[in-house]
Amino acid sequence: MRLDLKLIGILILFFSANTFGAEPSIMDLTHSLNSSWVVITGALVFFMQAGFALVESGMSRAKNSVNVIMKNYMDACVCSVIFWALGYGLMFGANNSGWFGASHFFPSDMAGWDWTFLFFQMMFAATTTTIASGAMAERIHFHAYLIGACVIAGLIYPVFGSWAWGSAHGGTGWLKELGFIDFAGSTVVHSIGGWVALAGIIVLGPRLGRFSPSGESRAIPGHNLSMVALGGFILWFGWFGFNAGSTLAANIDIGKIALNTHLSACAGALGYMLTTKVFKQPILLTGTVNGSLGGLVGITAGCATMDPQFALVTGLISGIITYIGPKFIASFKIDDVVDAVSVHGFCGAWGTLAAGIFFAGDLFSLERFSIQGAGVLVAFVWGFGIALICYYLIDKIVGMRASTLHEQRGLDFTEHAELGYPEFQDTRGLNSDSLHSQR
Repeated sequence: MRLDLKLIGILILFFSANTFGAEPSIMDLTHSLNSSWVVITGALVFFMQAGFALVESGMSRAKNSVNVIMKNYMDACVCSVIFWALGYGLMFGANNSGWFGASHFFPSDMAGWDWTFLFFQMMFAATTTTIASGAMAERIHFHAYLIGACVIAGLIYPVFGSWAWGSAHGGTGWLKELGFIDFAGSTVVHSIGGWVALAGIIVLGPRLGRFSPSGESRAIPGHNLSMVALGGFILWFGWFGFNAGSTLAANIDIGKIALNTHLSACAGALGYMLTTKVFKQPILLTGTVNGSLGGLVGITAGCATMDPQFALVTGLISGIITYIGPKFIASFKIDDVVDAVSVHGFCGAWGTLAAGIFFAGDLFSLERFSIQGAGVLVAFVWGFGIALICYYLIDKIVGMRASTLHEQRGLDFTEHAELGYPEFQDTRGLNSDSLHSQR
């Protein structure tokens, strides 16, 4: 890695000197390397949107595959614009109060590094938003979902992020001042996304047939498990950018962060599999993928401050959570299509606590654990509370839940007038006026 960075530096130095006629300083070279690293890892985080789309679509039924992918696609588009306009200022603008930023809205005149930082953080905002997509799949109106996405990217995520990560343009956040640790966002990104998803599925209610009249849970299998596995691999790959890129610098810490990330993901899958054996249950592909994703979520807070053996422990417990969490959620007749609340909400909370418990050089500190616990609790109250109010208002004003007829036909047909698998579905309605008269 050092050799590669040195080679890149030499090339930058050569082309800069030949292009501009002046030899750049070591500081200029360092800034160029850091910017290159952060932009590349930001692109990896963007690629995670494809992973989310594949996992969520594969776990949904064929008749809703287009709708699920459309939500993920538009998350990247809509949330990026909203975050540029409002979210970045709230999250990283001058924060003299400790509660939210008050500058850099609609940024158009910043220093070179600030543009790099904005690009990287914009990818995180889209990730937070898209977590809720899979949980609410197969029964939410497309336009209602996008309204909620704007609130997440423009208010819920950036305000909590300002508390936990402080400001890039002066001041800091109150949680950060207390010593709260969340290096790459187990809570800031993932738990917030999970709690938002929980609020959304409570307002929406379960899919038709998900629970029997007596309350018995019924499985509704997804249509393409190969897509789920491929999406899992893509997310795992992108997570190296998610965590290692959060250094915001191409330095020697990258290797350990990437290693901890990988070990925790491996342990997450193993944790899920071992738990299924203990309970004498079949080892599901969907559960195994979610186990590894839970491990990735769990290690995100402490990947830079934890030794590898504790990264394994963090991932192992995350995998156990991804087995137990969905059963706990279902016991309340709450329908989470992709188990996003367990993978992101529960594992994110555990990972944030683990970052305090397993902090290298200060293991099992009660004070640090208390601060981490406070951050987890505040994230739940803020993320779940504001999202519940938001989705309740959306439901009352524009309506969130698709009609029974539309849910039965599939949202590909009724929301987008397209079918993901036209060879196997009835396409006659696509060429008639009846589709438009149903809206």
